[in-house]
Amino acid sequence: PGITLETGDTWVSDGQKYRLFGVQSCLRGTAYTDKSGQKRDCGDASLAVFAAYIKDTKPVCAPVAKTADLSYVVCYATVGKDRLDLATMMIASGYAFASLNAEGLPFHPPYAVAEQDARERLAGLWQFQDVQHPAVLLSRSANE
Repeated sequence: PGITLETGDTWVSDGQKYRLFGVQSCLRGTAYTDKSGQKRDCGDASLAVFAAYIKDTKPVCAPVAKTADLSYVVCYATVGKDRLDLATMMIASGYAFASLNAEGLPFHPPYAVAEQDARERLAGLWQFQDVQHPAVLLSRSANE
């Protein structure tokens, strides 16, 4: 209630925008080809999984950094008796990626490890050969 998901890593609650720290969801409007040969929106896939995790685990979030219009947060979800980092869950499931800084290094190195593991297991979006890492697309558009 009162929460609007914007992407697979960003939402608005009570007029304030929040983003999972260290995570980059797949970009809306970018496509991948599913196993039946259909083009699908990669960002919508990230968003759907993010929404499901929020609905199912009701995560608790805490701010780690803030800009004028955005709060970066870390969130923990309770699954059974375990408290799990929501960003790690998204990345390990293959529906989000470790976000990179201007030097191309991960903001949070453990997320890059989770991403590499997901890629090797062909988890989530990694099972589709034409999925592109959003950092590649973002750096390409920044350099144009």
